[in-house]
Amino acid sequence: MSRLPVTLFAFLALALCTATGARAENDAAAEVRAREVAFARTMADRDFDAFFDFISAEAVFFSDPEPLRGHDEIRRVWSRYYEGPDAPFSWAPDTVVVLESGRLALSSGPVTTADGQSAGRFNSVWRKDDDGVWRVVFDKGS
Repeated sequence: MSRLPVTLFAFLALALCTATGARAENDAAAEVRAREVAFARTMADRDFDAFFDFISAEAVFFSDPEPLRGHDEIRRVWSRYYEGPDAPFSWAPDTVVVLESGRLALSSGPVTTADGQSAGRFNSVWRKDDDGVWRVVFDKGS
């Protein structure tokens, strides 16, 4: 019996496993991207309550000299960005990477001022919680 069928079978099995793993990672990245876009929409929609649907209760935001820990501290500082009818800035992901475990992800992209000027980049670390929902655990702009 030729070794070619066995070798071909092994190659196809490996290719299928790799494709399945890549598809799962792409699906997870698409989920995180959709969550990030919806998260950013809370700013455009001026919906501060919805903002917290995307943030873990134990999240850490780096937007002051000291990190903001948890919803109460984040609420205290970020409420000013939701005042008034117009959003002071917007953001959108251009990079989303998910760990192979499917539990942590990084999203990053440009932050733009209300008048369309570049204001920097955001970097958010998302965790898939036990309820299956992706939430931000770390957020830092640059």
